[in-house]
Order: sequence, then C-alpha cells, then structure tokens
Amino acid sequence: MGRFPRALLLLLQHAVLVAAEAPGEQVSAPRSVVWGPGLQAGVVLPVRYFYLQAVNSEGQNFTRSPPDQTQFKVVIKSISPKEVVRIHVPKPLDRNDGTFLMRYRMYETANEGLKIEVLYGDEHVAQSPYILKGPVYHEYCECPEEDPQAWQKTLSCPTKEPQIAKDFASFPSINLQQMLNEVPKRFGEERGAIVHYTILNNHVYRRPLGKYTDFKMFSDEILLSLARKVLLPDLEFYINLGDWPLEHRKVNETPGPLPIISWCGSQDSQDIILPTYDITHSTLEAMRGVTNDLLSIQGNTGPSWINKTEKAFFRGRDSREERLQLVQLSKENPQLLDAGITGYFFFQEKEKELGKAKLIGFFDFFKYKYQVNVDGTVAAYRYPYLMLGDSLVLKQDSPYYEHFYMALKPWKHYVPIKRNLADLLEKVKWAKENDEEAKKIAKEGQLTARDLLQPHRLYCYYYRVLQKYAEHQSSKPKIRDGMELVSQPGDSTSICQCHRKRPLKEDL
Repeated sequence: MGRFPRALLLLLQHAVLVAAEAPGEQVSAPRSVVWGPGLQAGVVLPVRYFYLQAVNSEGQNFTRSPPDQTQFKVVIKSISPKEVVRIHVPKPLDRNDGTFLMRYRMYETANEGLKIEVLYGDEHVAQSPYILKGPVYHEYCECPEEDPQAWQKTLSCPTKEPQIAKDFASFPSINLQQMLNEVPKRFGEERGAIVHYTILNNHVYRRPLGKYTDFKMFSDEILLSLARKVLLPDLEFYINLGDWPLEHRKVNETPGPLPIISWCGSQDSQDIILPTYDITHSTLEAMRGVTNDLLSIQGNTGPSWINKTEKAFFRGRDSREERLQLVQLSKENPQLLDAGITGYFFFQEKEKELGKAKLIGFFDFFKYKYQVNVDGTVAAYRYPYLMLGDSLVLKQDSPYYEHFYMALKPWKHYVPIKRNLADLLEKVKWAKENDEEAKKIAKEGQLTARDLLQPHRLYCYYYRVLQKYAEHQSSKPKIRDGMELVSQPGDSTSICQCHRKRPLKEDL
C-alpha cells in the first residue's frame, strides 16, 4: 500500500489527539474549580487575578479549550448598592489547556467589599458568588499592612528563595559606611546609572548618581507600590539601573565586594538580583499602559501545538553578534529557522547584507513551535514571556541570569543550545523528530513559569530582598544630603479610606 501524504497523516494525528484529549463535551459549572489570589481581599495588586479549571459532568478536567468557552464570564460589583466602584473586568483569557485566567483592575476601594460572580452562561461556577469582605483596596491606596509576616502569609509567599540565599551568602554583614565611601566614586561618575535609596518610616527617598538614571522611574514605582501595601523595613541601598551587573570583586579580595542591587546577574559578578524592570513594569501597568504582560501573554499563545509552524523563530535587535549568526543560519536553512533583525544599532554595516525584518507582534511569535532565546546586551528580557507561551524554548547558554533562572532545568523546562549556536540546527531537528518529548518540555516549562512569574510572587521577591538587606545592614539608614522624597505621580483619582491604621515614627 502506498504511503499517506504528510498532510493527511497530520490531520489523522490531530483527530486522534482531539478524541483522546476531549474528556466530555459539556462543561459542568458546579464541578469546575475556581481559585487564586484575586479571591482574597487582602491580596492587593495592580491587577487582581484568579483561575478557572473547566471540568465536565464526569468530573474530568478539560485539557484543551472546551466547546462554548465564550460562555464563561465574570461579573464584579460592590456589595453595597450605595457604593459605586469603578472596576475594569475584561473577558476571561482562554489558556488553551482547559484553564482560564480571570483579571480585574480596581480604580476605587470597595469599603463594604466585593461580590464576584463567575458564570458559565447563566449558571454559577464552583462556589460562585464569591464575597470579599471589605475593605478591598485599589492599587493606589496608601494602606500598608503593619505586620509584614501577616502580609507575606496572605500572599502565600515562598518560605525560601534560593537565588536570594545565594546572593546574600557573600554579604553576612553589609557595611553601610563602606558603601557610602566607595559606590559614588566607583560607579556614580558622569556615565554612571546608580540611584542611592533610603527607606525610612515607610517613606522612600532617593539621590541619583550619574548621567544615565532615567530608568529610576521603574525602581521608584515598585518601591512606592510596595510601601502602599506593607510596612517596609528601614534600609539604605544602591540600585544599578544599567544593563550589566557591576560588582566583580571576589569574596576573598580586600576590599571585598559591595552589595549593589541589579536587575540582571552574571557568573562573574556579586550583584544582588531583583526581577527586571521590564517584568516589574509590565506587572504594575497590566491592563493599562502595556500590551504584553505576565498575565495577558497566557491567553495569547497562538494555535494549538499541532497547528504551529514547525520552525524555530527569532526577531530582535542586533544587540549581540550571535543574533547576526541566527539570521545567516536562517538564510541557509529556511526550512528549520525563521530569524530576522528588526533594528540595527551595534552592527549597522550588516544591514545591507542581512536585511531588516518587519516588526511582528509578540503574540504572533507563538505561531511557531520553537522559540530561540539569545542574549541581548545581557540576558534577553523576553525570556519570561517566551516561557509563558506554549512553544518550546531553545535557550542559548549564557553567563547572565534573571531572578528566576535557578528554578529552571535544561531538558526539563527548555532545550539548551551552545553559546556559539553551533548545535542550534541539530536541536531543531531533534525537536521535530521527537515531537511528543518536545511538547512535554514546552508544557513543563510553561507550567513552571506560570507558578514562578505570578505577579504576587514578584512582590514577595522584592520584599524578601529588602528584608534580607535590612537584616544584614550593620548601621542605621539615614536621609542623606541631596536626597528627595519620592512621591506617587498624580494618577490616583479616588480618595482611599484606610481601615487599618498604624502610627508612623517621626521622620528623622
């Protein structure tokens, strides 16, 4: 008998997969499951969110989008009919695996509380309606929880963060006077990108050092956001706003390393790492000032695995030579790789030879089965978003890392490729020949990223770094000459009544 055409085989495989994955045709609203931090009044976030797992009448979880998924909807309103609260509630995000992500952004505080109805058609889902007893604060309410341990417990913050433990192992004691003497001279000259912060009595003060400190708006906004939610420890520290980590002294050197806080770490540096400004800003501005964020990406991961284009994909700037190599490989192997440079700055002379690719929306990346993650000037800050998609990530070996990399393992969460990309085509061929294994790795990476990169986890991480820093600091922080109080920009349009009050110490 003759061989089946490849297209027909794919159609038959697709039919078998659909039949195997479909637990039943009808969603059971009562049996479906709803959970997440957005159902707790005490979890104050810029965008609140929770999850829904669709379940059929036989009690089986859907593993792909159920029929009539558009029947799911969320209605949120104040418990009190006398209290008008502006709340933006977009449509549920279908994550294409039987789960949905529900989001809402509050613009006023609901003093009496909220009623959240999760519906499938006209039928309540799980334990809907959910009652959040007030007050339910909005993002710009300055109502910090005075008990940090209670706040962390409410957010279900992890008890351990391996990267934080590793970062502070080099600094059993932080000599503030040494920092004051050395940091401005070493890192704060004209071309510096350093900001000196003091947090005192839950107020944030800062002094920029150097010429390139415009990105202080990102560190300002997260510190202010934290201070509105929880009582921060008193401490004094320096944040590096530049791309590259700064402190390359070894622990056994004299003088020893300084605990500079940065957004990116490297194998040969001692900086203390925070989540990057990119994912932090996207968390703060989700459903408002940004298109791509850690939540929206989860509902825009392209076609199902079997319908994705079987090629590796890359688009980006020319910020590293290996990216140029990618484009050359793509020209030579278009059946395996689609790579293009969208903007030239570092290697402008290469534009005529390699060409310039058109910009493409990030969500469209996931039309491709495999995503190539190559460093930019440092770690590529797109990596968290790629991991949250449902494509297989081919990650370049790199000396740079972000705060969550330690939890990811090669061949479990992603496929590693050599620094010089010598094995990239070989790894793409492997993925094509081992489709089920590639799909499994992609899914495992996605699920792990969903857990690690939840917005409330970023707040937990930031707080734990500040807490550790304060614990290790050997002298009292002060408001130094040239520091100014950082205040919230005037975009909060509502007056917030705080029901939890705490006396602040007098400002020093």
